Amino acid sequence: MSDILLSAHDLTVRFGGVLAVNQVSFEVRQGEVFTLIGPNGAGKTTVFNLISRIYTPTSGHLDYQGQRLSDMPAHAVAAAGIARTFQNIELFEHASVLHNLLIGRHVHKRTGFWQHMLFTPQVRREEIATRRKVEEIIDFLDLQKYRDTMVAGLPYGIRKVVELARALCTEPKLLLLDEPSSGLNVEETADMAFWIQDIQKDLGITVLMVEHDMSLVSKVSDRVLAMNQGEVLAVGLPSEVQSDPSVIEAYLGGTFDAAAFKRTSEEAT
Repeated sequence: MSDILLSAHDLTVRFGGVLAVNQVSFEVRQGEVFTLIGPNGAGKTTVFNLISRIYTPTSGHLDYQGQRLSDMPAHAVAAAGIARTFQNIELFEHASVLHNLLIGRHVHKRTGFWQHMLFTPQVRREEIATRRKVEEIIDFLDLQKYRDTMVAGLPYGIRKVVELARALCTEPKLLLLDEPSSGLNVEETADMAFWIQDIQKDLGITVLMVEHDMSLVSKVSDRVLAMNQGEVLAVGLPSEVQSDPSVIEAYLGGTFDAAAFKRTSEEAT
């Protein structure tokens, strides 16, 4: 059996006269952390939106576990085993952490309206399984003391972890992380790196990440794809990609010393 979980084939997206993504191809292997890097406007989030089925490619296609992902309706993506977090946190602020996580379990609901009205044995079993899984994720991410707290009252860094927890409650095979370190301080970013590594190693979940923080990229990524102006510049190990002259020129405007950049990346690991 192939170890390729997700593959992109010549993805192209046009918005009117703007070419946002131009013939992008890559493969994500089961169990790895695969990261997209590049300057603002490189097309990274557009690729994420293609995988999430928010956008449909102008040409090219995506395959996921042998299925044509680019033909799936958007509402089927979570049920297929793909979960996502967002750069701008998308949580229900006036609900508790627990209730936000319970919402993440909705994709596993198998009972109907009348079964819930009658509170049948199947509904009770489903409710017990849902609560058990949510509590497992709360324990996994050390959110016990926040479980009954309203999201609106939480610090930004904790909200990022809560959004990560909600995504994990869907029991994904592929987890999409859009700028997981955005808005976090150095200590919180280190904690996020710890969670990503545990998600990969302990839960066996494949991670596809968009990230600007190169220290985080170097620490958690197995492979990196660099993009610029909608096109692929390089794919490979973090150290290889970060040392590529075309990546340095695009990502840093050609004003950064490559050797110094590489030393910084190595120190981060």
